Amino acid sequence: MSFKFTSIRLVYYSTILLMIASLLPFAATTNASPQKPNEARDVYYPGTEDLRPDEMRVVALGTGQPTVRPKQASAAFLVELGNGDKFLFDLGYGSVQRLSTMKIPMDYLDKVFIGHLHMDHFGDLDALWIGGLKMNRTYPLRVWGPSGETPKMGTKNAIEGLKQMLYWDAVTVAGLIDTRGEQIEVNEFDYQAVNNVIYEENGVTIRSIPAIHVTDGAVSFILEWNGLKFAYSSDTFPNKWWLEHTKNVDISIHECFASPQILLEKQKYPPPLALALSVFKHTSPQQFGKVMSMTEPRLAVGYHFYNDHDTLPVILDQVRRTYDGPLAMATDYMVFNVTKEDIRVRMAAVDTEIWPSLSTRPTKRNPPKGSLFSEFTESGMEPMPELIQRIYDDFNKRNGTNVPLPKK
Repeated sequence: MSFKFTSIRLVYYSTILLMIASLLPFAATTNASPQKPNEARDVYYPGTEDLRPDEMRVVALGTGQPTVRPKQASAAFLVELGNGDKFLFDLGYGSVQRLSTMKIPMDYLDKVFIGHLHMDHFGDLDALWIGGLKMNRTYPLRVWGPSGETPKMGTKNAIEGLKQMLYWDAVTVAGLIDTRGEQIEVNEFDYQAVNNVIYEENGVTIRSIPAIHVTDGAVSFILEWNGLKFAYSSDTFPNKWWLEHTKNVDISIHECFASPQILLEKQKYPPPLALALSVFKHTSPQQFGKVMSMTEPRLAVGYHFYNDHDTLPVILDQVRRTYDGPLAMATDYMVFNVTKEDIRVRMAAVDTEIWPSLSTRPTKRNPPKGSLFSEFTESGMEPMPELIQRIYDDFNKRNGTNVPLPKK
């Protein structure tokens, strides 16, 4: 019995050894994985791909509704061009968080175009202005936005209010970081001007057209460069200006709000409000489809709705009742690479543990003279001199530096 068991074991182990031996030549001559990266990527990895000199890249940073949620930030789109220019169209709640994942130095993110002054379209401007300053932007922030029916309803007044709101923050960073990026330049233009050139630099032309949303003072934008044309509606009811000036654009990003039924069921809006919001204050899915059928872009992109497993089929069905052309229904981190030959649509792979990129030029720091604290506040300090001295000593020893302990 014992002999039989031992014989079986020997046969078993011998078989295993023969199998391993047969695999050794294969293992010795075959690489475990390819040595070169896969060039046919179906995912966009920020910070790893150069744009061709004739290429445009559009990144959806915020595609959701006016209400805030983790999955989708509020309205914001980044446009990058092969000449090195980068532009932001709208900057709603949560969008700067998405922007940081693109791994672009803040020095390059200095041009913002605001469609109107609802917070879901410019509510993260503070995060780009002062937040961008702390993320190493050393150039002034430039903002373009429409006038209003009165000066108080215009972009200039909104930015002045923003400066007042962030005054404490702006004052207290002085001396700690390079504050050359603290300046903010406002370019307010006439919201009534049609096909009005508001930006023309480096071969790029950006025009505004009036939009219809809640009250006077909303606009849409059209960017032209190198024979490519990008159109962005911000928020608007279907209108004659969009129909006239966005025909056959390469990429047409237009709001496609949740249907009245979705607003009724999901947000429990009263029926009159659900209808008014979807059909008149915004553009409903069927209206969006009709607008795209009338303008025939190379690619239509619908945004400004909660893109979920149960809402997307409903919205898509309604869009397809009035439009049968090329279509993408946007969600955050969707990426469009646009050339004259092709439009490629992918999702970005996001690094959620991103750190700020460095400035593109040497930073300058001007320490403040004297203390920023009053005698009262200073009187409350617990110095812990021995502990702090040890921290400084350990740091200097580790880094080969000689940073002295402040006298006060």
